[in-house]
Amino acid sequence: MYLENLVFDAAEPQLLGRFWEAAIGAETLTDEPDGFETRLTVAGGPVLDLCFQRVADLRVDTPRLGLALSGGEHQGDEADRLLALGARRLDVGEDDVPWAALADPEGTPFSVLHEDAAYAGTGPLALLSLDSADPNRDAEFWSWLTGWTVATGDAPRSLRHPSRRGPVLELRAEAAAKGTAKNRRHLDLRLEAGDDADAVAAGITARAGVELHPQWGDLPWRVFTDPSGNEFCVLPARS
Repeated sequence: MYLENLVFDAAEPQLLGRFWEAAIGAETLTDEPDGFETRLTVAGGPVLDLCFQRVADLRVDTPRLGLALSGGEHQGDEADRLLALGARRLDVGEDDVPWAALADPEGTPFSVLHEDAAYAGTGPLALLSLDSADPNRDAEFWSWLTGWTVATGDAPRSLRHPSRRGPVLELRAEAAAKGTAKNRRHLDLRLEAGDDADAVAAGITARAGVELHPQWGDLPWRVFTDPSGNEFCVLPARS
C-alpha cells in the first residue's frame, strides 16, 4: 500500500488543476471538464498524482490538509510567479511570518516557504500539513498506512517517504475538532498486488480509523477516516 493521490474538490477542475500543474511543474494525465489529473514525479523519490474533481457547494474555509510550496532564497520571486498564474495574496494579520500566504484560484489557502533545512530535497511541493487531534497517535497511523517514516520538521510529528525525497507530511494540532462536512482536500492510498483489502480495512479500524459507507453508488474504492476524522480512500491494486 502506498500514497498515490492528493485529491482536490473543485468548482472548475480544469481551471484549478492547470494552476497547480503549472505551480509545481507536473505532467497532465487527464484533462476533462469534470476531472483533471496531473502527476508530480520527484526524482529519486515518490510519484504523487494531483486529482481535481467537480463538487457542487464547495466550502470556503481553511483546509484541514494544508499545502506549502518550496520557495527557498527565492521565495519572493516564487510568490510573484504564482500570482502571475492566478493566485492571490492573503492577509494573515502578521507582517513577519517566514512564509508567503497565498490562495489558489478557487480561494483555498496555501503557503510558499522560506529556506529551511527540514524541507531540503522535497522538490516543488514541500509540505502536506494535516490537522490532528493527537499528532503522536496520528503519525503512527499514517506511517503504517503509507510506509513513510519519522522526519524532522516544525510540527509536533512529521513523516517522509523512505527516500527522504518529496514532501513532508506533518501532523499538526488542530484548532478545532473535525466537523461533519467533508474535507476539501484529501489523500488516497493504493493497494499493491497481494494486499488483502479486507485485512487492510481491519488494520485501519484496529488503529482507530473508521470505514464510511457513503451513498455514492457502487465504488471500486473504500472510504475511511483517520482517528481525527480526516477522510481518505483506499484504491484497489492495479491489474
